[in-house]
Amino acid sequence: MTKTSSDLNPILIDVPSKLETERLLLRAPESGDGVEVNSAIRYSIEELREWLVFAQTVPEVQETEANLREARAKFINRESLRYLIFDKEIKALIGTISFENINWKIPKAEIGYWINTHFAGKGYMTEAVDQLTAFGLEYLGFKRIEILCDSENQKSRQVAERAGYDLEGILKNDDRSADGDELRDTCVYARTL
Repeated sequence: MTKTSSDLNPILIDVPSKLETERLLLRAPESGDGVEVNSAIRYSIEELREWLVFAQTVPEVQETEANLREARAKFINRESLRYLIFDKEIKALIGTISFENINWKIPKAEIGYWINTHFAGKGYMTEAVDQLTAFGLEYLGFKRIEILCDSENQKSRQVAERAGYDLEGILKNDDRSADGDELRDTCVYARTL
């Protein structure tokens, strides 16, 4: 395993486009993934809408494809590292997980994720968070990984807690609800080295 250096230009960091767990394949977005991801968003829109700004309206397939291609460009530039999550056995898209707000100088990042409602409650997201966390700490050399979520998002909080993240604090009136209508509190979970 290669460790990164805060002095290394991030574009030179070798980041694999695929990671695996016992049940899951995590893969960087590729051209043409928009149809399958869009279908998962449409199926899960009611659950996603409450927590995610992008899910306030149902996106068109072209919007999702463009978003994934932008994510791929950011992956190549090491600005963020998004992976699509697939069940290895049935090859179905489970959701997405990513390192966002990467600061290579520390180095640290934030994990963001969403799951296809059809696959919720089976431990898939905790498994994906465990894998990405280990990858970030052990391979990329991150010293801090955060999970930020709305204090009312119990499912996201449970994922962070099951993955061994510590609740460092709750920031009062820190953000707006996904629909922008009200102020919300943000939970800050972290794993550090």
